[in-house]
Amino acid sequence: MDWGTELWDQYDIIEKHTQSGLELVEKYVKFVKERTEIEQNYAKQLRNLSKKYNLKRIGKDEPECRLSSYQSFLEILNEMNDYAGQRELIAENMMMNICIDLTKYLQELKQERKMYLMEAKKAQQSLESTYKQLDSSKKRFEREWREAERAAQYAEKTDQDINATKADVEKAKQQAHMRAHVAEECKNDYAAQLQKYNKEQNQFYFNDMPLIFNKVQDLDERRVRKLAQGYILFSDTEKHVMPIIGKCLEGMTKAGTNVNERNDSMIVIEQNKSGFERPGDLEFEDYSQGINRASSDSSLGTPKGPLELLGKNRNKNFWLFSKKSKPTVTEDFTHLPPEQRRKRLQQKLEEICKELQKEVDQSEALGKMKDVYEKNPQMGDPASLASQISQTSQSIERLKGELNKYETWLAEAGGRGDTLRYKSHTFNNNGAHDILGPDGAHSDESTPDPSQAIYAEFDDDFEDEELTAPIGKCTAMYSFPGASEGTISMQEGEVLAVVEEDKGDGWTRVRRNNGDEGYIPTSYVTISIQQMKDI
Repeated sequence: MDWGTELWDQYDIIEKHTQSGLELVEKYVKFVKERTEIEQNYAKQLRNLSKKYNLKRIGKDEPECRLSSYQSFLEILNEMNDYAGQRELIAENMMMNICIDLTKYLQELKQERKMYLMEAKKAQQSLESTYKQLDSSKKRFEREWREAERAAQYAEKTDQDINATKADVEKAKQQAHMRAHVAEECKNDYAAQLQKYNKEQNQFYFNDMPLIFNKVQDLDERRVRKLAQGYILFSDTEKHVMPIIGKCLEGMTKAGTNVNERNDSMIVIEQNKSGFERPGDLEFEDYSQGINRASSDSSLGTPKGPLELLGKNRNKNFWLFSKKSKPTVTEDFTHLPPEQRRKRLQQKLEEICKELQKEVDQSEALGKMKDVYEKNPQMGDPASLASQISQTSQSIERLKGELNKYETWLAEAGGRGDTLRYKSHTFNNNGAHDILGPDGAHSDESTPDPSQAIYAEFDDDFEDEELTAPIGKCTAMYSFPGASEGTISMQEGEVLAVVEEDKGDGWTRVRRNNGDEGYIPTSYVTISIQQMKDI
């Protein structure tokens, strides 16, 4: 069943129905837009909430950072932030796949519907025009036929009139004949117009309008089908992100299960243990005997405790809940309790050692680069490195001084004497090679040839380590003599295996097929690292 057959006479109903259908699409698009706005506002509020309660604003040194409850709360905030991102993704996909797509499709439907209705109106206007012509010819035929009848009656009357002349009779007959002829022509024209109208009317009701109505029906069915797809996308858009949302919720659950209250208690103890002994009993001061009991030397085994640490305020009681003024922070951390002071000094020493090691590595790299420049002037000017070498050496000396200072303070605090050490090789301002002993002091050893010392550690690496698997290959763009110890020569176009990447000092460790290994300038080759290295 189709509209062209069943609704051939319901043009107004079809026009109203299709208009209502388009309005439904517009209403649905508006509904989805408001839903996306809700999702976007919800996501924005979630992000703001996460940002508001994010404890990252607290410094990393704060005690709370290590607590599992604190870490879990951060994980929940991060998961909620990711959850907000998925809500934003829902809004974005709904806007793109439903609102924008349906709006574009709606405009196409409106244009198509307008075209079909215009075709229907044109066909209607054409039929009405033909009907007007038919009606006009009919009226003319009616009018001319009446005139012909009156002319015939007048001719007959004149013919019977005895007073009428022969000329009058002849004239009346000619007039009647002419009127009859005109009436006959009007009759034929009316018949032709009637036949034309009936043909067009048949074409209009059985061909033109059914075809147009069927096209409008197809348009409306496509509209309904597209709208149904929009309804499905409304739910599918959220279904597609549900697995990720589920992972976010699982992450929040996991954050809760990761909380370890016992471990948090141990951390609180570790972070806040003062190292003080509990105060002992107060001594009885017998004023009746006039004995001065101010000194604690005659106490009956009273252990020293916080009272002895109060300085001039020895006669004041030690209260657990008394308000404590904020201590002045000192460089040697003497403002902290003994246990906490030792930990902070140890932490500071580790930081200085790491920074010192970084400066030592930088010094070694500059020394190697200077030696290469001296042997290969075309690669660079050795004098250009003087300021960097000098600055690095000054930094090393400064850090060594700080290291010794904090080691002394740590020893005073009763801490361990062993700390993280750095490599024993450094360079002086001239690029010469100094050797530091295990205690950080300069030894009397020296090397007459700086270039030999630069690559001495390279040979140690080759002697101590087993052959490592290559991580890639390189092709020489230029020849390199490899005259310095620890380096290896190569010819232009030679392919070598890469054993160790450039660590920032401008050198790459390579190996030949025969097992020979050494360092080459990184800028002399093109390197291709295997993907297996990243696995």
